[in-house]
Amino acid sequence: MSVDESQESGPGAPARYIGEVGEWEGLSEQARALAEGRVSSTALVRRSLERIEATQDTVNAFRRVRAEAALLEAAAADRRLAAGEQLPLLGVPVAVKDDTDVAGEPTAFGCAGEFPPKERDAEVVRRLRAAGAVIVGKTNACELGQWPFTEGPAFGNTCNPWNLAHTPGGSSGGSAAAVAAGLVPAALGTDGAGSVRIPAAWSHLVGIKPQRGRISTWPDPESFQGITGIGPLARTVEDAALLLDVASGNHEGDLHRPPAVAAREAAGRDPGRLRIALSWKAPLTFTRKPLHPDVRAAVTSVARTLAGLGHLVEEAEPDYGLIGLAFVPRATAGVGEWADRVPDRCLLDRRTRGAARMGRLLGGPVLRRARAVEKRQQARIGALFGPYDVLLTPTTATPPPRIGTLAALSGWQTDKAMIAACPYAWPWNVLGWPGVNVPAGFSGDGLPLGAQLLGPAHSEPRLISLAAQLQDALRWHERRPAGRPAPPDPAGVTRGA
Repeated sequence: MSVDESQESGPGAPARYIGEVGEWEGLSEQARALAEGRVSSTALVRRSLERIEATQDTVNAFRRVRAEAALLEAAAADRRLAAGEQLPLLGVPVAVKDDTDVAGEPTAFGCAGEFPPKERDAEVVRRLRAAGAVIVGKTNACELGQWPFTEGPAFGNTCNPWNLAHTPGGSSGGSAAAVAAGLVPAALGTDGAGSVRIPAAWSHLVGIKPQRGRISTWPDPESFQGITGIGPLARTVEDAALLLDVASGNHEGDLHRPPAVAAREAAGRDPGRLRIALSWKAPLTFTRKPLHPDVRAAVTSVARTLAGLGHLVEEAEPDYGLIGLAFVPRATAGVGEWADRVPDRCLLDRRTRGAARMGRLLGGPVLRRARAVEKRQQARIGALFGPYDVLLTPTTATPPPRIGTLAALSGWQTDKAMIAACPYAWPWNVLGWPGVNVPAGFSGDGLPLGAQLLGPAHSEPRLISLAAQLQDALRWHERRPAGRPAPPDPAGVTRGA
């Protein structure tokens, strides 16, 4: 589909789409082009930096941009490529979220104030560098990752490239917006209650929440009492799987060390005929969670596609029990732990201070009890994976809200609105199991929607294989927001540019 230049444009305009995918837009395509000598790292990194600069006033995806350092690293990558060195991502520009340490950069995690630069990379960044990736910057996140929007006084509003009046989600909204807008081919986010999967759903991306510990959280032995993990955001399953493979692995100080999986290999493998449970039920939270009809229609369409591919799909509900009672102490304790690292707590949002107080009240015996019941919760919910291989649910209950919808609410009002919009993702954080968001289409207003593929422990390969099969059928990666900055003249993206 070509762009109709007569269409309305601007922050509140409906999305427009382009059907042509740039020659080196994807992570895998860029890595192949670099390895084959068809493009230089300097050219790709410069293009990424130009796109970031061109969209900071509109999309506002980045908290920190490493322009000078990234270009120096790209030049070094070009020398290594010229010498024949081969690495999975040698010279490819990527981004990480601003809760992840990058040497020489502060880690503010959405907070206001002056933060000291970190002395060393987080383990996951070390692994990205070991694979040859160039870190172009750190992406915006809401304050301490608490909410499904990416807004705050410390950095402003991060906007959805599909419609700038709406949020891309959160808390990994900056990473999602950066990928959706074509600023980087892929990025890492973190997921403590859906914070990779929710922005993936609302930005038309593939987002993977891996098994707990699959990607190291070091220098923290675990993050947010074990509910938060690091995961990739990309436009294709292959790209997300490649980034997952590169980023995976453990530090000796990690509390959770699952065995390795071959994600990219799984992306190229037929999943076989699977038994898929379709669930509309959200866990009990004592709040209203109406499902938007556009979301129901989109997920129903995904279920029909899966059935058409030969899978058995039928409605079945997991037994969630009172899993929320285990989530709240762990989440608020995590907020409290991060709040203690902030140089000036007075600059924190009132809702953050309230969550930190709650975390301290629920610490000790309550927190220990919340963690102790995890195995029983895994057994109860995991009973679904006797008769079924995969659980299919909506990723969110609503399309992405307009920017500002949640920012001015009180703490309790924010919690209610957040639960109403995003009731489906967080139980898998308590369980520590993997899940994948896949694009499920668009609302009547042209806003992206997502569906979750959820599995038991260590089931990433099955979920990734199924997601790749769906991508082949639905071709979601061929649709792009028209507001993405145009690439430079092709003559400028050549070897030695």
